Amino acid sequence: MIRSPLMTVTVDAVMKAAKGLRRDFGEIENLQVSRKGPGDFVSAADKKAEKVLHEALLKARPDYGFVMEESGIVEGKDPAHRWHIDPLDGTTNFLHGLPHWAISVALEREGTIVAGVIYDVAKDELFIAERGKGAFLNNKRMRVSGRTDVVDCVVATGIPSIGRRDHPGYLKQLRLVMMQTSGVRRFGSAALDLAYVAAGRYDAYWEQGLNSWDMAAGALMVREAGGFVGDAYGKDEVLGADTIVAGNETMHRALLAMLKEARSQA
Repeated sequence: MIRSPLMTVTVDAVMKAAKGLRRDFGEIENLQVSRKGPGDFVSAADKKAEKVLHEALLKARPDYGFVMEESGIVEGKDPAHRWHIDPLDGTTNFLHGLPHWAISVALEREGTIVAGVIYDVAKDELFIAERGKGAFLNNKRMRVSGRTDVVDCVVATGIPSIGRRDHPGYLKQLRLVMMQTSGVRRFGSAALDLAYVAAGRYDAYWEQGLNSWDMAAGALMVREAGGFVGDAYGKDEVLGADTIVAGNETMHRALLAMLKEARSQA
């Protein structure tokens, strides 16, 4: 495939950040397993990767703004464009030496995500998408799964951990999905969950308590791969939402119905 200048800029920035994270991930096993040691180390790795991404993208597109997990919102001279950056999605996995984490970068233009890159550094899998141009995994076009029987489908989720809201409500959702599908998976990276839906590996995915940098790139990929994405209430917009539901047409509709039923239960 021929990459546009925009996609070339984005991928180059991601690859620069990946070098440092790959090196830092190799050091995790040498750290003392304590809250202070690895936690501080991962935080430093996170911030360093974000700095690399910010500097590279700023150099390429000096007027664009940023929405970043670590540094927050940085306004640009061009109000129509903003980068949404998650330098290390799957931090807990990274901290524990689990090779399932990614860099996620998306570009918003006038409220619409127009480009996205998710790079699984440990597995060297590069997921990219541009609005209207399709979604690709290592240069091979992606399509969402074609399964139409809910009972055959595998669904990904994000389980709310300590400090997150509405554990009882989530358990109602999980119970209904478990009862009606082939299985539920929780791998710990929202960006990769969405990329896997786009690639047809998962049939659907839902999560609550997310931010734009977690899901902007992945949401575009699912849509460009022929899938459906929105919030848990059926609205198409995800940038301003903190919930997400994604899947092929059948599973997106079925999952929304399950979540609605869960909300109706006392």
